[in-house]
Parts: sequence; structure tokens; C-alpha cells
Amino acid sequence: MIERYSLPQMTDLWSDQNKYAVWLKVEIAVCQARAERGELPSSIVDAIRKKAGFDVARIDQIEAEVNHDVIAFLTSLAEHVGEESKYIHVGLTSSDILDTSLAYLMKQAGLEIKTKMESAAGLLREMAFRYKDTPCIGRTHGVHAEPTVFGLKLALWYSEMSRGLSRLDRAIEGIAVGKLSGAVGNFANIDPEIEKLVCSRLGLAPAPVSTQVIQRDRHAYYLSVLAIIGGTIEKIATEIRNLQRTEILELEEGFAKGQKGSSAMPHKKNPITCERLAGLARILRANSMAAMENMALWHERDITHSSVERVIIPDSTTLLHYMLEKLIGILKNLEINEDNMMKNLKLTRGLVYSQRVLLALTDKMPSREEAYKIVQTLAMRSWENKSDFKDLLKSSSEVMKYLNPKEIDTLFDISYYTGRAGEIIKRACD
Repeated sequence: MIERYSLPQMTDLWSDQNKYAVWLKVEIAVCQARAERGELPSSIVDAIRKKAGFDVARIDQIEAEVNHDVIAFLTSLAEHVGEESKYIHVGLTSSDILDTSLAYLMKQAGLEIKTKMESAAGLLREMAFRYKDTPCIGRTHGVHAEPTVFGLKLALWYSEMSRGLSRLDRAIEGIAVGKLSGAVGNFANIDPEIEKLVCSRLGLAPAPVSTQVIQRDRHAYYLSVLAIIGGTIEKIATEIRNLQRTEILELEEGFAKGQKGSSAMPHKKNPITCERLAGLARILRANSMAAMENMALWHERDITHSSVERVIIPDSTTLLHYMLEKLIGILKNLEINEDNMMKNLKLTRGLVYSQRVLLALTDKMPSREEAYKIVQTLAMRSWENKSDFKDLLKSSSEVMKYLNPKEIDTLFDISYYTGRAGEIIKRACD
């Protein structure tokens, strides 16, 4: 099995130097497989391996003349290998090398992304438990709803990131297939056993059936999964941005010493990295749509997919890897303003406890509709007059027919809403 790359930058994986190195790896693996089957003397393979090489500038020069990248690569390779080069690429078509190499690279890229996702997920999990007892207001439609805890928000993000990891595993498995079956996929000039041996050596599975190319539903699924993961990152970034609004200010992106927020307004501290992540997620979604457009090719193959993939696959994998790195930095440096969370929770003067009041009244009154009318009337009065909701309840003769002051006080206990948070976080994160 091939070892996983350890790259400081995803861009290194998609460099021309690395791309041609993988092409060479596949070509040599085919020669090795042929030797194992007795189709080629092992001495020939040893000579090829010893002398094999290429020059990116020379490949570019040849391609400018022949207008074919694989032929240009093979010509440069032949200039290094010499007479034994006639044993290279026997029975193969260009896409045997291109698609098998692309699958290999996409698998490696997926594994690098997975490592970053695991780091982000682990950080979210740790933060969820750390803030399992930190109360804050829950919001629906952007409006205060009921009390909750900040740890639940983090647990939700962790859970979604975990689902993304599962999807990514399936996408990597789906893309990790090679094909060495010739010009139309019928193995006319190469034995299927060679495909099996080469794919095993590369850590891939043989495509059960192919045309000249591996079918592009695999690539579309892979890029769609990357886009969904990008959507999760955007979801987290958007929530942080919303909670950094001046009027809310429960969360803030870290602001480094010497950082500037605005050329015009020195007071500004903006969630610029979260905004960047939200923007980049749009590119991932657009690229996934382009991948779906690539699925339908003419007959056994055309090249409408090729030019698109040279952009969308390196870009999407590199972008997502970058986005995850930035998300990890945001989470590590996130400023969590617990005082503001409590301040905002109290902002509506107790209105967020209205459902519990409704339930208590419904339990003692003839109908829920009548109880709802009483609670809503007092709630609207609290909104309009900026009055304390609990005080309004205690001054209402209708409410006091059914609830005494002590009972009303118990309805405003925040632990009623937050008591199961730890259990939910444990369920989501274990």
C-alpha cells in the first residue's frame, strides 16, 4: 500500500512536478506488473527504474509542439530512459495514466483534508464540553426564543463535522479506483490482471467497468462532498459573524496585535476570516456543479471534462484544506463573551420564559387557547411598555387565579432549559 503524503501545502500535491511524478509511478508500476507476469524481463524494469526521469520545462516545450500532454511526458521520459523506453506505455491509452493518477492524487488530497477535519472536529468537541454550562439565548428567525447553552451550538457543529468526515470517507473510497483497460475499456491490448496488480500497488481498486475513462459520477460525488463540508464551515462562520454584531457581541474573531480593521474607522474589529470562509464556500458549490456537468460524455469519451477538472479539482481540494486551517485558527482564538451572553439572555425582561408560563397555566385552566391568549397579551404588553414580564404576570388577576407568586418564580429558573444540555452534548460528541 502507498503511504500517505505529508504536505505543508495542498498546492504541492497538485504541482506539475508532483503530477508527472505520479504519472511516472503509474507507468513504472505497469512495467513491474508485466514483469511479474513474465511479459517483460525484470532487467528491463530495473533499467527503466534506474534511468527514469523527466524535466517539466522540457515537457512544456514538447507539448507546445505536439499539443498533447501525455505524449510530451512520454517523450521527455524516453529521453532519459533511452532504448528501454519502448517497453513503457505498452497497450495503454493516455487516460489510463491520467485517470489512475488523478484518482491517486484525489485520494491523497482527501486524506489531507480528513486530517484537517479531524483536528477541527476534535477542537469543536472539546469546546462543546468546556461550555456545556454556559447559558445563552437561543434564537429562531433571528429573534430571541428560549434559553440554551453555548456548548449545544458547538456540539451541533461537531456533529455536522463528524457527518462530513463520514461522507468524505465514502467519497475517498468512491474515487480511489484506477483503470488500465485501454482505448475503449475492453482490455484489447492489456490483461486485466495488470490493472489489478497496479491498482493494488497504488492503493486503489480497479474500476469494475470503464470506457476510455473512469466514470465522472465518482468525481461529482467527491466534489459535492467537499462542497457540503464547505457549507458546514460557512454555517459555523456565518453564526460567528452574526454573534459578533455590535448589538450582540457574544463572540469575536481573535484580533491580533497590530491588526487593523478599517482604513477609515480605527475602532473597527471585523470578522474578516469568517467572511472569507463564507465567500470561498460559494466556489466549492460552483465547482461541484461543474463536476456534475462533466458526468455526461459522448460515447466512450470526449474531453469536455478535462479542462474543467484541471481547475476545479486542485482548486476545491486546496480551498477546502485552506478553509479548514483557517477555521481551526478561528476556533482556537475565538473570544467568547459570557457576560454578554447573560446580558442578552436578560434583554427581553423574562419574555423568553413565556412557553413555560403557558404550560403551567394550560395545566390548570380549561383550555390551552385561553391560557395562550392571557400569556400572549401580557407578553405583548411587556414588549410594548418595556415592562418586566414576571411582574406583569404577578399583577394579573387572571394569572393569579391559577398561579401564586412562588409558582411564578419557579417558572423563571434557567436550569429548566439547560438541565439536559450535558446529556445532549455527551450524546452528540461520544
